[in-house]
Amino acid sequence: MVANPDSAFVVPRFDNGDTMLVRQWRHAWETSSWEVPAGTFDDGEDAMECARRELAEETGLVAARYTSLGVVHGAAFLTGRAHLFLAESLTEAARSPETYEQDMEVLRLPFTEALNAALEGQIVHSGSVTALCRAARALKLL
Repeated sequence: MVANPDSAFVVPRFDNGDTMLVRQWRHAWETSSWEVPAGTFDDGEDAMECARRELAEETGLVAARYTSLGVVHGAAFLTGRAHLFLAESLTEAARSPETYEQDMEVLRLPFTEALNAALEGQIVHSGSVTALCRAARALKLL
């Protein structure tokens, strides 16, 4: 068993149906990966606080409405859980150089394209695949 912190995964959804993914380097995979905005809890943070912070840090977005998409477990040997969220009513916030993750590439695309990429194996991060599928179900697209 490996103790690891809980995390939050956020599927941003713009009013026109677009979403936003981030690309970051994954050392264990020796490649970059397109994913939904996500990250681990800071000390004393709850799931919603983490989701808000990660969305802002990774994309510069602020959401007026969050919907919980549930909680899932990672690999069976990990203790941390992934809290999944759909974020809607999005606005851009001022990006603080202290918190914005500048080494990430962001991509805005239609939600259906992101969902298809997850279903077809182009998005391979398990938490992101699960979050996109849960969001599609919540949006009645699946």
